[in-house]
Amino acid sequence: MGVYHAGSRAVQDRVGVRDLADHVGRAVGQGVKPVAAAFLELQPFLVLGAAAPETGRVWSTVVTGPPGFVRATGPHQISVAGGPPATDPLATALTAPGTPVGTIALDPRTRRRMRLNGRLRPTARGFAVEAEQVFANCPKYLQKRESYQTVEDRRPGTPRHGGELTSRQGALVAAADTFFLATVHPDGADASHRGGNPGFVRVDSPRALSWPDYPGNAMFLTLGNLATDPRAGLLFLDWTAGTALQLTGEARTEFDADGERRVRFTLTEAVETEGAVPLRWSAPEYSPANPEPAG
Repeated sequence: MGVYHAGSRAVQDRVGVRDLADHVGRAVGQGVKPVAAAFLELQPFLVLGAAAPETGRVWSTVVTGPPGFVRATGPHQISVAGGPPATDPLATALTAPGTPVGTIALDPRTRRRMRLNGRLRPTARGFAVEAEQVFANCPKYLQKRESYQTVEDRRPGTPRHGGELTSRQGALVAAADTFFLATVHPDGADASHRGGNPGFVRVDSPRALSWPDYPGNAMFLTLGNLATDPRAGLLFLDWTAGTALQLTGEARTEFDADGERRVRFTLTEAVETEGAVPLRWSAPEYSPANPEPAG
């Protein structure tokens, strides 16, 4: 499988960055290099994206553990000890051999991130992912959080399901400086990060969100996926209280005459779990690359 499929190529051509994308794409490989393996072993959480086999809906979720719970266990493989709870929308997907899955390891302490996409294989301790694409992204739009504490007595609450955002959920989204975005294409899945100053994600209605697509690495993996398959999964985290808000629905990109891009997301289902993440992070230092949200 090449780095780019027709959807990504179409967006690159529309924006006029195919040559730059070809240059950036040379950094994408299938191997987990020693520096990447060392980075993974320091992380207390990993974000994943996939389609749920029961419904076909695309979701993003987070798994946590002590540093070392995610490890490179071969030149083309990572292994994860544990997994999401049985109530998670991706619980079945992450136990099914061959599930296409996207992963992103993000370290707020260093503003570094690593993405690995591939196929899942269940293991005795959790699951492994055989890598098909491995690459790092620049620190643009990443908020720095200096440290975290593990809250030992924090336990996940009962998930709340709904077809539209509650006022509290809308407030979490509107205050977010970070979220994760899962998308799919015919040959795989991807998980990416979106960041900005609070307010960069707009709650247009209880069933509609939108956000600007800021300039990035010119690969357009996410927007390319959406061009071929609009299914998407969003994950918002409360970095202090540990609440996870998972949204699934469809997303489409709007291009205006000035070259600005905006993604519009229509919600199908929301799942909110209090205490889902046993980590309490320090206050953010916003990225100097963040534009001011439009009024």
